[in-house]
Amino acid sequence: MGVQVVGRAFARALRQEFAASRAAADARGRAGHQSAAASNLSGLSLQEAQQILNVSKLSPEEIQKNYEHLFKVNDKSVGGSFYLQSKVVRAWERLQEELRIQAQENREKEQMPKT
Repeated sequence: MGVQVVGRAFARALRQEFAASRAAADARGRAGHQSAAASNLSGLSLQEAQQILNVSKLSPEEIQKNYEHLFKVNDKSVGGSFYLQSKVVRAWERLQEELRIQAQENREKEQMPKT
């Protein structure tokens, strides 16, 4: 009887994991190929990077301000965590890459002939 309960719980957890994985794959598909590639290279999704740096939209000024603050706060010399500081750096790099991708897409849209 206990085995059945564990078996059902495991099957339910497995179904939830498949659903979450499918939802994540769909979200990556909507984000665009370049953005998905950047997520794979950096190891962070755009949403994770935004959460780490506490930014809701891609504003270069806000990103830089929050990055500098979190980098200083997590400096090992002031009792911070090197691990957290490295997460802040990776998040900043990921958001910078996303800003670069958006700028490139905007340039391409501007260069398209108007008919």
